[in-house]
Amino acid sequence: MAGNVTSLFHGGAHSPSMAALTREGGDGTGPVDFCVPCNPYFPTPAMMETMAARLKDIVTFYPSSADTITAELCQLLQLPPQAVAMGNGSTELITWIDHLLVRESLAVPVPTFGRWTDQPMETGKRVDMFPLQESSGFALDLAQYAEFIRKRGTRVAVICNPNNPDGGFLHKQALVQFMDAMADLDLIVVDESFLEFADAEAEPSVVQEAMLRPNVIVLRSLGKNFGLHGIRFGYMVANPALAGKVRSMLPKWNLNAFAEYVVFMLKEHGAEYAQSLLQVRRDRLEMASQLATLPGLTVYPSQGNFLFVRLPVGAEGTVVRDRMLTEHRILVRECGNKIGSSSRFLRLVVRPEVDVRRLVSAMEQVLYGSRRGAAVPELSTGTSYSSGTAAVDRLVSETNGAGLQLAQAVGAGPVPGLAAAPAAGVGMPLPVAAQQGGAGMPMPAAAMQMQQPQQQPMMAPVPPMAPAPAPAPMPMQMPAPVPAPPPVPVPVPAPAPAPVGPTPPGVPARGGLTAAQVRGMTAPAPAPPNLAPAPATGWPNAQSWPNAAGMGQTG
Repeated sequence: MAGNVTSLFHGGAHSPSMAALTREGGDGTGPVDFCVPCNPYFPTPAMMETMAARLKDIVTFYPSSADTITAELCQLLQLPPQAVAMGNGSTELITWIDHLLVRESLAVPVPTFGRWTDQPMETGKRVDMFPLQESSGFALDLAQYAEFIRKRGTRVAVICNPNNPDGGFLHKQALVQFMDAMADLDLIVVDESFLEFADAEAEPSVVQEAMLRPNVIVLRSLGKNFGLHGIRFGYMVANPALAGKVRSMLPKWNLNAFAEYVVFMLKEHGAEYAQSLLQVRRDRLEMASQLATLPGLTVYPSQGNFLFVRLPVGAEGTVVRDRMLTEHRILVRECGNKIGSSSRFLRLVVRPEVDVRRLVSAMEQVLYGSRRGAAVPELSTGTSYSSGTAAVDRLVSETNGAGLQLAQAVGAGPVPGLAAAPAAGVGMPLPVAAQQGGAGMPMPAAAMQMQQPQQQPMMAPVPPMAPAPAPAPMPMQMPAPVPAPPPVPVPVPAPAPAPVGPTPPGVPARGGLTAAQVRGMTAPAPAPPNLAPAPATGWPNAQSWPNAAGMGQTG
């Protein structure tokens, strides 16, 4: 088993070696995957047997066109096909969104799903990263995020709800307010890949609102919801013009026959799917409760099908990960390579109770050895905080790309149109018009601190004196001194205007840092705002197939 470690982690979370390693599980002895988010209760064994029986037909014949498969999915979800585009996984849609709709810059809270930072960076866009604070449970304050976007002049905003890896959740009303206040942006993307696992709100999705707005896209992932990662399929919802622009660039047969077969069989299994979501939510509470019994381990509130945990002081994530795998055949996700996180954090997938008991027992042995109390320090050849929160905090607190301190740049004042959530029955704020003209973005601190020459008083020159005459009985009277003119003011150079247009690839954004330059930096984190995560509030009733807005509804 130890021989698999190198190929496993060099190959990434989705490498073939990992798939082979974690194919077993659930019997208490085989390998168990707590790394890749999944739905362990769907598809059911009966559904898997049906697909296996049809395997020859599925792999032999061409699939239908993407339009045909999309129309079937839209009938299931009660959405107009003109407002939907299906992709070969949500990552394909993220790629096309970046190519077609992100012109210059993109803002995203971190830590988050890596493609939201890496994809635009790979195509030369500016990535403005808004750090989520550990002390607030990594909760996203939308008002501060909006102010950050305004200060940076970002044109595209991304929000993941729930967020990966921490599972942070935002209520629908707050998201609608944010969309209204940011109506002048080029684009707002709400990534709802894990939303169907949330139970904090009965109707949490903003797909209906997205279809009515010209600059909003909602992204959904079917593979994550159905526990079928190998079948790459996801979809986006937007107004018909926006959805059509993306759909026109996708290949006619970008969806495979497996994806088609699953989409067409789903209408017969809505009740099983709703029950699987209910069970995952119950398992999440039980798993969080079990992990919280480990001394020094912090479990953060989550609305996804995973939990974000901080290891005890002295425990290093890469060491814990490797020992869990080699000694206990359990694979966990160490988050040191996520911007805004560090190797002291793990993301653990929600799994059935039998697997959780095994996880807790193994972590107890790895962290504490034969005794239970304080964590056993572990040394590693790597860096404990390989790309941690401190790096992004430094980016925002020290420069913010414009020489501003965090207290000035974030939370300095409310964004017009983005007020506190109104009480029930109160209308939404009107969209904010784009702020035109003006001075643009402030210049970097280095440019604003140019040394000016000291202004010295200038004396008029004294004319040369004639040679003194021969001595006389009376002394010669000296001429009166000429008064000095007033000091001549030295012109102060005006700051250069902010650059207009896309930032060239690899060039720091308006005097700030590129996303690539953030990696590897460390510095003390600034004092975070006083925030609180949204609490979970119980379960929705499992009725039949959930529609796209997250409701239990007959489809």
